[in-house]
Amino acid sequence: MSVIFSRAPLRLSLGGGGTDLPSYYERRGGFLISGAIDKYIYLTTHTVFQRRYRMKYSEFEEVDHASEIRHPILRETLCRHWNGAPLEIASVADVPAGTGMGSSGSFTVNVLKALALAKGMATTPGRLAEQACEIEIDILKEPVGKQDQYVSAHGGICSYTFNPDGSVDVEPLELAPATLTNLRNNFLLFYTGEARSASKVLSDQVKRTEAADDEMLANLDRTKEIGYQSRDLLLSGDLDAYGELMHVHWENKRQRSPGMVNERIDTLYTLARRAGAVGGKLVGAGGGGFLLVYVHKPEDVRQAMAAAGAPELPFDFEFQGCSGTVYA
Repeated sequence: MSVIFSRAPLRLSLGGGGTDLPSYYERRGGFLISGAIDKYIYLTTHTVFQRRYRMKYSEFEEVDHASEIRHPILRETLCRHWNGAPLEIASVADVPAGTGMGSSGSFTVNVLKALALAKGMATTPGRLAEQACEIEIDILKEPVGKQDQYVSAHGGICSYTFNPDGSVDVEPLELAPATLTNLRNNFLLFYTGEARSASKVLSDQVKRTEAADDEMLANLDRTKEIGYQSRDLLLSGDLDAYGELMHVHWENKRQRSPGMVNERIDTLYTLARRAGAVGGKLVGAGGGGFLLVYVHKPEDVRQAMAAAGAPELPFDFEFQGCSGTVYA
């Protein structure tokens, strides 16, 4: 088999995140805005001369059968979507896992894309996303939603409607060129220095939602409303109002779980606001990762964050979803 190089983008949730979990959307429907960015999970995939599976990620595995692979996503994806010769799959990423950008969903989409290319099969972003959701949510029972898989498969800045029957409607946002330029110039992303697993925070959300906890359901209802407002403000180009809404979003989000925030995150967000950030929020489920802020004077905020030891991660939006190339 030829060598396959593939990559899948990570994402930034731009409003409504958290309403994409089945525990919520199966009851009330979910809605969010999210954008793929030019930070990726990369894979190389090819057959192995020694005819044993070789998996290279943060660990190394070499086994005779796919069912023996320890990495749950690799194991379940290969067992269900591959019946050819043993493969070597190597993975690297632009940012660490546990930083709130949807890396596990991106990784799953990428593995599925690589296997489809290896089999010479055509696929679609929607099919890739649904297969990835099946692996993570239905088979592995991870307490995750559908946002990460859909954004990584589709790319771009889109709205995602999560229907109670499990179907997902994807609509690209047709942003004005000036709006997109403003977002690119005035959105800043800073690393808090703390990676975390989203599972604990999301597990708490799932349990409370499934128990029909009034406080949690009200919080997620408000989050969904913020998602709709975010869409309208981005489409209208009113980015100052959008930045202020980000602050409202964060204040609402931090009420969802005690593990959502810590002293370091609070300190960095306060510093960013004092330096002129209109608003911002932690990316992902919370507890660590990256802080996304909307600013008027980027250099003022950059200096404040640098002094606090929070490095910036420059980024752009990525309008292509997961892609791959086969080399003979």
